[in-house]
Amino acid sequence: MKPRRQVSRAAIDLIKRFEGYRRKAAQTPDGRWTLGYGHVLTAREGAEVSKEDAEALLLYDLIEVAHAVNELTLVPLNANQFDALCSFVFNIGTENYRSSAVLRRLNEGAALQAAASLEMWRKAEQGGERIVIDALVRRRAAEKLLFLTPADGWIPAPTPMLPPQVDLEPLAAGVFEDQPAEEPVRTEVPEAASASERAVAAVGARLQQILSEPELQTGPALRLTPAPQFDPDPEPPSQSDTAEAPHQDSPTLFDVAPREEPQSKPKPEPESEPKPEPVPQPVAQPVAAPPVVVRQEKVVLPPPAAPIDWVGLAAPIGLGVAGVLLVAAALFFGFYAQDAAPGVNPRAIGWVGGLAGISMLAFSAYLALRRLEGAEGP
Repeated sequence: MKPRRQVSRAAIDLIKRFEGYRRKAAQTPDGRWTLGYGHVLTAREGAEVSKEDAEALLLYDLIEVAHAVNELTLVPLNANQFDALCSFVFNIGTENYRSSAVLRRLNEGAALQAAASLEMWRKAEQGGERIVIDALVRRRAAEKLLFLTPADGWIPAPTPMLPPQVDLEPLAAGVFEDQPAEEPVRTEVPEAASASERAVAAVGARLQQILSEPELQTGPALRLTPAPQFDPDPEPPSQSDTAEAPHQDSPTLFDVAPREEPQSKPKPEPESEPKPEPVPQPVAQPVAAPPVVVRQEKVVLPPPAAPIDWVGLAAPIGLGVAGVLLVAAALFFGFYAQDAAPGVNPRAIGWVGGLAGISMLAFSAYLALRRLEGAEGP
């Protein structure tokens, strides 16, 4: 059975150090009043209390806190863990402790994770904004230190035997959501540094080299030359244009730099030689687009329903009426008729007639359905 513990002097001193002593009642942001060492149950406006009475009120408030820790925690605790949890529950309240990750981790048997979860309760409302409070950070650190303090003294953890490694799980789990992971920074290490410092500097430099962004390579800028416009009816070049630029290169789409050609003087044309007349180029006729064939699908409508053949239904209807009458007569004869002759049972005759009438009704319904199916068509 799990033993029930009581609050020790270590928890009382820890709470008094962080709560502070108030001789006069002060109003909290939520409208309540607090007095002494965080007492709110009987505090009111204008009340005063001495240090001795304030400590007595604190001991009275810790009765409920210790009871909640004993009842909700399902695993055995040592004295330091119990005192740290009492200070923690006195600060956040018993209802918040009931739904906190600290209690859940404790009941799962993960005491170290529970101690780390204490630091999640470090925010408060200030000016309508939920921010991290430095006093709460220091209080959580003191409670965590007391929680992790063994009852029999500290256990040594030598560095050569237990080399520490960085733990990124709290960052991934969002425990410290306001503290993003730090980027590796390259630091200069003097030559007289130890081997571990030089190794840390080398790892940081390597990480910075791997995570650095590659530099963009710059080269000669490319100029875009607009392509010549399309002329549907081009004119043939004259001899004078051909003579002026015999080795002119056609412009390309990508030119690194425009090339300047030396200007040559135009050659005088001989007067006696007549200019050839331009040969008319055939004009391209527009090609007619192929006709668009629209496929028409034939919609087949269901044939109209044939009219009901009432003449053909006369026989089934008559047979059904006869069956109804036969059933009625059989019922009347079976219940109300007297014995017509000795040894004759009227009820037996009524049963036989009723069965015959029901058979006639069923047969007439069958004939009527067949007639109707034939009238509706296939």
